[in-house]
Amino acid sequence: MLAPTPFFADRGCHVRIYEEARALIARGHDVRIVTYHLGRDMPGIPVRRTIRVPWYSRLAAGPSWHKPYLDIFLFFTALRAARAFSPHLIHAHLHEGAFIGAFLKKILRVPLMFDCQGSLTGELADHGFAREGSLLFRFFAVLERWINRTADAIITSSGAGRTDLVGRWGVPGEKVAALIDGVDTAVFRPYPRDDVRRRLGISPSIPLVVFLGVLNRYQGIDVLLSAAVILKSQGAALRFLVMGFPDESYREKARALGVGDMVTFTGRIDYAAAPAYLSAGDIAVSPKISLTEANGKLFNYMACGLPTVAFDTPINREILGDTGVYARFADAADLAERLADLAADPPRRASLASRVREKAEREHSWRGRGELLEQFYRRTLRGKAP
Repeated sequence: MLAPTPFFADRGCHVRIYEEARALIARGHDVRIVTYHLGRDMPGIPVRRTIRVPWYSRLAAGPSWHKPYLDIFLFFTALRAARAFSPHLIHAHLHEGAFIGAFLKKILRVPLMFDCQGSLTGELADHGFAREGSLLFRFFAVLERWINRTADAIITSSGAGRTDLVGRWGVPGEKVAALIDGVDTAVFRPYPRDDVRRRLGISPSIPLVVFLGVLNRYQGIDVLLSAAVILKSQGAALRFLVMGFPDESYREKARALGVGDMVTFTGRIDYAAAPAYLSAGDIAVSPKISLTEANGKLFNYMACGLPTVAFDTPINREILGDTGVYARFADAADLAERLADLAADPPRRASLASRVREKAEREHSWRGRGELLEQFYRRTLRGKAP
């Protein structure tokens, strides 16, 4: 597995990499993850890392001008690991991984499966790295199209991702299959509600809205704070627990907006501690405003039995179905209204909590995803579409 990212760093992309590897190992596969020098090792997952670059320490998501030389290091690290390991297949995460994998597959003469978690140019635009229509954006669009066509098979983290690849990028439909994210429902499950609240000084009697993920604009944190401002002006009796990083600028923004007393920021939450922290909430929220990336946090919310409010997008509906509560896309006022309505309706919250947990167990188990991924591997190795 090629992972051009500081694996593991307690965020969605890394959770997919980790859970896929864990599911495959449980099914008897021998996996090696090749990744950057940063991040931490996870139990039972063999990892090979690039040489240490002392001046680069960024763990947050998003593009960086440091990535080109980091990916050169990753290529040579992967080549050394592959020559010792002799893999049957290269599983490349993200477009950078697939770019590196395109050269490795020529050297190693093995198939390349591209694990696509969103559009490369979409991510660049979401992060403000390249303005749509600019020369830099057009260059990366050409590169994205080449990467998509070079892979022997592609799996996407959502049905919408598959539609985008086929419809917008012209990838043959038989070459692409959706393998949406999942959740380990034995790990992510409801925990006692008040333990974390006591540690954080949050009253057990007030409805608590929880968010867990990377903190940035395209995850919708700015929209969420705007919704908090609206709710405070209406005198709504609820609190927000915002978990993730980088958080300092958003702490300052919350104070500047006058909702610092309404929002508790925790900073980074260890993946192993996430279920207990999520279980402190009464409602989960995902105000993500990217239309091209998956939304893996929803699975964890569901498995913890949390009624979930999200924007009305194809990806969110694919995951939550009729168990979700949907607000108009990127609309802070409508998000605030949906949160207020749910906070004021305990019977509805209890019904949704039971339904989302049951749906997570029935439809979104990583055990099932691992079996499906194995089937995709076998088809790719036989020279067929996934």
